[in-house]
Amino acid sequence: MLMSLIRAKTAVIYDPVYLEHYTGVGHPESPQRLTAIMDGIKKNRLLETGTCVLLSPRAAPSEVVKAVHDPAYFKAIKRLSRSGGGAVDPDTILSSKSYDAAIHAAGGMLDACELVLIGKFSNAFALVRPPGHHAGTQGRALSASSQGFCVFNNVAISATNLIKKHGLERVMILDIDAHHGNGTQEVFNPTPEVLYVSIHQDGRTLYPGTGFVNEIGEGEGEGSKINIPLPPYSGDEIYLRALNQIAIPIATEYHPEIILISAGFDAHHTDPVASMRLSSMGYLEIFEAILSLASKLCSGKLVAVLEGGYSLDTLSKLVPGVIAKMAQVPFKTTDKRLSSTSDTVKLAGQVIKQVKNTLAPYWSFNLKDITRIG
Repeated sequence: MLMSLIRAKTAVIYDPVYLEHYTGVGHPESPQRLTAIMDGIKKNRLLETGTCVLLSPRAAPSEVVKAVHDPAYFKAIKRLSRSGGGAVDPDTILSSKSYDAAIHAAGGMLDACELVLIGKFSNAFALVRPPGHHAGTQGRALSASSQGFCVFNNVAISATNLIKKHGLERVMILDIDAHHGNGTQEVFNPTPEVLYVSIHQDGRTLYPGTGFVNEIGEGEGEGSKINIPLPPYSGDEIYLRALNQIAIPIATEYHPEIILISAGFDAHHTDPVASMRLSSMGYLEIFEAILSLASKLCSGKLVAVLEGGYSLDTLSKLVPGVIAKMAQVPFKTTDKRLSSTSDTVKLAGQVIKQVKNTLAPYWSFNLKDITRIG
């Protein structure tokens, strides 16, 4: 085991407890999402390369979760699940084991971050469920904080722990889920210690209806919340343009001590719940760019956590491809690239320009020495 840890580059956090969060027949956020990913990892023998190690998570300490979520909310989630489960809102369903899955999902991301922070691994991917980036801090009521399939905000809990326990002052969260991470933004709106950058489908056309250009944070956190709401049917070229012209320059100026990725795969063109046109190659190019950025800015410290993505076939191929990219293992990906219409490209260009103009008082957008891709 010691030799494998010495050789290993990427930690993969997973446990069968995540499969016990049962959301009901036909629900898109199903246990099959993770079984598809794990089948893909096994099929491609990633764990046999010696560069990836599969690790089981701990349960997150309750006080760490309560540092983000209202204690009454935490108690209500636990009580509802332990009493057999039920609907938190029309989209978010708990079963009798959902609390156990959720507390280990938060713990899995905590473990992933700490393993990377102390240098045991270069990077990590937390393959957890339920997802988290819609879960916020709006109040004690279940429906106010748990929404959009999410229970505890795994990435926000870990970022808060990195700041409070480990003393980090600059944490970057890049959210590439097709849906805006309204919960994550809400948690960190007043906090300059977290740079939150979200590239998502325009909230006027997709749940949760947030993440507009003028949402830039509050108080001391003003200017550190970056929203890039792209029009439906945006593809690889548009995403890479947003990444190159906004996310990477701002991240370079911010100089994070670690980069966390809310890794949603529902912007892929096969996904049934969104309307974006990213290809598998586009996703891998995004990860390649962020891995390169992490190498330059924070000694490669990068941790991804699973958020959305509901095409089982795509998940089974794309997520193992991303993990292989992180571990620097050769991996063949075949997929089609879908081009965006000229009208979509024009509209996306207007959004990118608007984001730049809105954030100009806070960032220089200096593209010098920024490696361009796409």
